[in-house]
Amino acid sequence: MMYAIIFMIAAVLGSQKEAGSAKKPAESCDPVLTVLFTPPSPQLGLYEVCTTPVPLPSVARAGWTVEALSPLDAFGDAGTYNRATLARLYGGQRPTVARGWIQEDGRFESLTVISPYPNRTLTQLLPGSLIIHFTIPL
Repeated sequence: MMYAIIFMIAAVLGSQKEAGSAKKPAESCDPVLTVLFTPPSPQLGLYEVCTTPVPLPSVARAGWTVEALSPLDAFGDAGTYNRATLARLYGGQRPTVARGWIQEDGRFESLTVISPYPNRTLTQLLPGSLIIHFTIPL
């Protein structure tokens, strides 16, 4: 009987772990994109820019602000990217942007998700989502 209870608890915990990890999309982080779209020397916290083939609605969490913005408003003015080149790349198209934050595992994380997003050379728009992570350990 005791073994059956332990087995059932292990099965439930294992399925919860799998369900939690399935919610986070696979990301590929890129130091070049991080340099392009984040401040060169943040005073607090750490920036990282990652991409995923997953569409923005599947990346953004419920309750996050989602809006269509001009490219320059979406990417801000903190990075080293060429603003004129980025504006030309998007033409009249406005990227969809989701913004939100999470607090877990001893950290506060602000996220900006942008779709479509530019490649490293700002010559092509790619499907999927670009995710700017700003993390502050608590």
